[in-house]
Amino acid sequence: MPPARPVYHPAGHDAALRAVLEDLRAGRWVSTRTLLAETADWGVWTQRTQILATAAAGSDVLLAWRAEEPYSVVLTVLHARVAVERALRAHRSGHQRTAELWREAAEACRHASHASPEDPVPWIGLLALAQLDEGRHWAEHRLPAPEPMLFDGPWQLLAQADKRDPGNREAYHRMLQFAYQHRPGASMTAAVNFVQWAASSAPAGSALHVLPLYARVERYRREGGHERALDLHWISEEATRGAVHALRLWFDHSAPDTRSLLDLGHLAHALWGAHQFHDALRVFDALDPYFTVIPWSYRTTSPGSSEAAADLFVQARSRCRAAVGRGGRDRP
Repeated sequence: MPPARPVYHPAGHDAALRAVLEDLRAGRWVSTRTLLAETADWGVWTQRTQILATAAAGSDVLLAWRAEEPYSVVLTVLHARVAVERALRAHRSGHQRTAELWREAAEACRHASHASPEDPVPWIGLLALAQLDEGRHWAEHRLPAPEPMLFDGPWQLLAQADKRDPGNREAYHRMLQFAYQHRPGASMTAAVNFVQWAASSAPAGSALHVLPLYARVERYRREGGHERALDLHWISEEATRGAVHALRLWFDHSAPDTRSLLDLGHLAHALWGAHQFHDALRVFDALDPYFTVIPWSYRTTSPGSSEAAADLFVQARSRCRAAVGRGGRDRP
């Protein structure tokens, strides 16, 4: 029997979110309101609002909600999320309304921060919008860093999100995306310094321990990486140490229902690439039945292809299972 084909779903193992997403895409918003009103954990709230906003950004479903509940705080935050998503999409496509949508999104985030003062999401939205300020014209996007080796940037925005939800996964990923836009020739150095700094002070169980794996994948992508199963980029001592570190300090201490699919995907990829097949299989099992296109597609000749990514994912998982079945040797 051939290996089971993995599937992609933005909600992953969050069954409640999967059901709500179907309703939202059909123009029904009541279940979204109910789910978010019942979400007490800021990390889960952050992830759910991001995924729901991505689904709602291409429709007018929030307008119907606003007509019924114009003063809903949950809606105010989700509206800010949608505004940010639309501004980022416009920027990526070079749309002529980008500047207008950017201003609207920033205003929506400021409004949401007043409506929900304990919520990290409005500040995460402002962090995401900082990527659009490529010339660093806004003073809040070029503040001095807390450490000498770090870059000037929107540190106060990160601090505001961090104060409300220490170590918020998305907040630090948004800051990493900002680091990638550092001055030409120095962006990867800025990114690596940042992820090492962030992970160094993170407690056990924090998703920040996975951040260095993202920077390694980005460096590989920029260097024109392609499908090379034994690429030294992945089996070096440094790469192996980073993968095992993320496993021991994040995966082994985190609750299964709080793990991001992207984090699991990056960790499985890093452990497989480092030939840590036994540990990689544990992460593959935690992913089952899902996968993510990134980072797998970067190791293929068709970056961005979900089919090529799924093929490599299945091959990697099968290799790990075979290694475990051989009785324990990681390296061939």
